[in-house]
Amino acid sequence: MDIAWSRKRAVQYPKNPPGKKGVLSVLCKQKQSRAVFLTMKLDRFIRLAVALLILLVFVIAIAALLFVTESALNVWDRLVQGPRFLLYGYFAALAGLLLAAIWLVMRLVVKRRIPESRSSSQPLRQADIKKRLREAEKSGVGVEEARAELQELASRQESGSVHLCFFGEISTGKSSLIKALIPDADVAISAVGGSTIDIRHYRWRDNKGRQILLTDVPGSGGLEAGLDKVAEEEALRSQVVLFICDGDLTRTESLAVQRLLALEKPLILVMNKSDRYSSEEQSMLLERLLDHLGDLGSEFSNDQVVAVSAGGEIDAVQRQPDGSEEIVRRTRPADISVLVVAVNRLLEDDIDSLDVRRDRAVFRLAAAKLKEAEIEYRQQRATQIIRSSTRKAVIGALAAVSPGTDIIIQGFIGTAMTRELCRLFGAALRDLDIEEFLNLSQSRAGKALPLSLAVAGNGLKAFPGIGTVAGGVVHAVAYGLIFDALGRSLVLTLTAHGQLDPETAAKEFEDGISEHIEAGVRQVARMALDRDKGKD
Repeated sequence: MDIAWSRKRAVQYPKNPPGKKGVLSVLCKQKQSRAVFLTMKLDRFIRLAVALLILLVFVIAIAALLFVTESALNVWDRLVQGPRFLLYGYFAALAGLLLAAIWLVMRLVVKRRIPESRSSSQPLRQADIKKRLREAEKSGVGVEEARAELQELASRQESGSVHLCFFGEISTGKSSLIKALIPDADVAISAVGGSTIDIRHYRWRDNKGRQILLTDVPGSGGLEAGLDKVAEEEALRSQVVLFICDGDLTRTESLAVQRLLALEKPLILVMNKSDRYSSEEQSMLLERLLDHLGDLGSEFSNDQVVAVSAGGEIDAVQRQPDGSEEIVRRTRPADISVLVVAVNRLLEDDIDSLDVRRDRAVFRLAAAKLKEAEIEYRQQRATQIIRSSTRKAVIGALAAVSPGTDIIIQGFIGTAMTRELCRLFGAALRDLDIEEFLNLSQSRAGKALPLSLAVAGNGLKAFPGIGTVAGGVVHAVAYGLIFDALGRSLVLTLTAHGQLDPETAAKEFEDGISEHIEAGVRQVARMALDRDKGKD
């Protein structure tokens, strides 16, 4: 008993009592133990609460399931006992509601794809082109050039003439060949080269007496801008193309032949000025030209690659009887018989097939011109939409009591601008995409706001007589610049990708915001000043 009492005393009163630090450590240990105890109690409480919540949810789910089951069975009993049309109508209504729900979910969540355009390999029809022309004209697109192509095609179809287009680089002798074929033709020939600057037609007849129109087009590679396009368009309107060269094909000529072969119409490769070469050199050049055509993926017969000489006049040195020399002009005889044979042989085939190929090529040309007109219309209309939205943003900023720092001063302005531009470019339109694009752009515009304010201040200094510019006008110009940059970037994205990809559009907005802001500063500043003066 004494031993137990002494041990108890030793515990209560230790032999060596701790110092001040020892007391603190003991107290800390006691607090830590209490904290651990409280944590254990709290953890147990949380687990108990979660368990009760799960139990409650389970009970509610069971009750809801029982309620729905009972309601469904009651409805089913009544429908079975009722007339058949009520049963079928009920399930039809349920199916309609289900389809409507699926449609709404797909519209909100799934991105709609833009229908792909008709493949270029699939032949176009005149009815398709006319339908597109009517739709484009209703939208305000200029369709004059595309419609003129169809009218020219109708005129050529009515005349029944066959058009042979002489195509080639300048100074290869296209006009000289026509002069050799039709000696009485009034063909302008220049020793400098590039004398043909417009399209000219000359009448000729084949061995069957059919009227052939020889078309002389501007030579490619000249200094006049746009003549290459004029020549290629006339090649599209013709039934047969004669490509004129004066030796082995250069890289530029090879590219031109490749483009002409893509027109899917007969082509004759004519090597002019063959009298400059010997017979062996001519054979070697013709074989090389055939190899070039084979490398381009086309199969040509030997009679589709010919060597001719248009003749003409040359300067020659003639020695006189007294020993002096004199330069005289001598006429070189033309040698074009092989070309005449090649053309007649080609035209011996079915002329209708040549007309069909010509018509398809003209349809593609009309479609290309219509597409150019649509692109131009979209750019003009997009500029109007951006300018109108920018003006609204400027007015909203001037009317605001305390302008913020967001890109969208008024949310509906940015949404309306994005929606109009997407519809203009036929892009897939979803409210979620528009919201995401504006949110992403807003975060990027916040970084560019100081730049916009600086550019706005400098831009306003360019207008004399305005004095000290109020801060509200500067902020209005800054917001207008951001709207203008946002619209420009969105147009670039829609033009390049054809659809609204929020991340891509916002990234392009961030990359080009500095350039767009500087480009539109004077226009936006003028809007703000005009509006501010009008308000005063």
